[in-house]
Amino acid sequence: MILLHRIAFFCLIFVAVLGAGAQAALARVQEDKPQIAKNLAETVSETPSTETVPAPKTEEKKVDSTTENYTINYNRVGVQNDRSMPLTLNEAITKALENNNNIEVSRTDVRIQETSLRRLVAFYDPTVSVTPVFSRNATTGSSASNDFRVDSSFNQFISRGGGSYNAFFNSSQTGSTSRNNTNFNQTSSLGSTTSTTYFSNLGVTFNQPIFRNRSIDNTRRQIKIQRKRLQQSDADFRRQTIEVIAQVQRAYWDLVFALRDQKNREENLNLARENLRQVEAKITAGSAAPLARAEVNTEVANREGDLLVAAQQVSTSENTLKTLILRDANSSEWDAAYIPTDAPVYSDDPVILSDAVKDAMDNRPELSRLRLQKEINDIDIRYFRNQLKPQLDLNSTFSLGGLSLGSVNTSSTTAPLIVPGTEAFSPDAYLLSLIRTYHPGPLPIPIPNVASPGLPGYFNGGTFRSLQNLFRTDAPSYSIGITFSFPIGNRAAKADLAGAQITQEQISAQTRSQEQTVIAEVRNSVQALETARQRGLVARRARANAQIQLEGE
Repeated sequence: MILLHRIAFFCLIFVAVLGAGAQAALARVQEDKPQIAKNLAETVSETPSTETVPAPKTEEKKVDSTTENYTINYNRVGVQNDRSMPLTLNEAITKALENNNNIEVSRTDVRIQETSLRRLVAFYDPTVSVTPVFSRNATTGSSASNDFRVDSSFNQFISRGGGSYNAFFNSSQTGSTSRNNTNFNQTSSLGSTTSTTYFSNLGVTFNQPIFRNRSIDNTRRQIKIQRKRLQQSDADFRRQTIEVIAQVQRAYWDLVFALRDQKNREENLNLARENLRQVEAKITAGSAAPLARAEVNTEVANREGDLLVAAQQVSTSENTLKTLILRDANSSEWDAAYIPTDAPVYSDDPVILSDAVKDAMDNRPELSRLRLQKEINDIDIRYFRNQLKPQLDLNSTFSLGGLSLGSVNTSSTTAPLIVPGTEAFSPDAYLLSLIRTYHPGPLPIPIPNVASPGLPGYFNGGTFRSLQNLFRTDAPSYSIGITFSFPIGNRAAKADLAGAQITQEQISAQTRSQEQTVIAEVRNSVQALETARQRGLVARRARANAQIQLEGE
């Protein structure tokens, strides 16, 4: 009996202790719940404010019955959700080719190199020059002479062979005693008394290098090099275009995957909210403790943070794509939301490494640029080797000269040998006196008459007559000669040739290094593609098995 009383007493004590512990736990729960709401409210109040985004599409989230309602803005900054633009990958690439500023810079580089080439080739353009000159010449004690002269020429350098020619035509009208009369000796010998001389000259000079500068000179060297540089600029343009297209493709698919990730985050958030709704129902029904609400709210907040990060990634990917395909920083498309319409295409076909390496070695622009640089250096070697030869140039001139003396007397005239009244100072009078002294015949000997022939008719006339006289058989003149030059030692050309040969070795080493880099990049890319292909196959198998498991449950 006493034992039963003792057992009952201990049971009462145990029940009292258990009730006191339950009341203490309940008190702690009631004290903790306001503290959770207080910390959450402080966190919301400390969050910095952001700008108001146009067309704010917001969602209101109720944390629990004791926390305050607050709003989370999922809109992206600077993007109007009501302005969506569907965009395919081909459209994005086309926009980039038309608007990308880096491509435009490379395109202008090609155009600049083209203008430089045209400027060098213009060296072989013919040149026409005409120089008319009028001059008046006078000296003390003599009458002034009015002279007129026209000098014209047509000259050109010949790209084949390195020669040059100059065709000229000169016509002059000068006084017979003028300092500009280059034919004074000829007119004096003719005994002309005219006051004006007309002279025309038509001819050509030709210069031709025989050894040095015959096969290549500095001008032709620069033109050949500029053509190679133009091809280098084109290779740089193709490289820049390839890089931009690759960047557009990468940015496009990054945007696709960012949008898909955002959608997945939204679904995760919706699942967390559904879980919260169920927990709230269980708490209301008394089948779950109120502490379960805080755990689910934490999960909802984490999912909301993931969704905000996903939205930020969408903006980053979209801005990257817009940077590549928009020309102007003030374009209205910056405020639009791109909606990619192309889906990723998966292929089970593996990439053949040998074909990829061959395509890369044939088509990579950097290798093409190095090959062109080697060709430029070969041109330098050829030019510097040519400069080791002596200079031997052929110089020749052929010309036609036509002369006319204006209005001249073409008839023969007869006049006494000694004009009466000039015997005292005429040399012919002294000769006549000697003849009279020693002549055995009857004296006096009469003064003889002398017949003076007139000037030929082809001298009678002005400028047109001089032009006609150009084609007489006695008009041609010509000359031919050579110019020889050779620097003793010629150390400058030898040094230039040695430097070009060293540069050739350097370019060969650079080419080998670049080829190794290209091969490594191709092998790494092929391996990455093969790994991605295998992972895709594995993911397909895992998804199929998961689907089977889900259907079985």
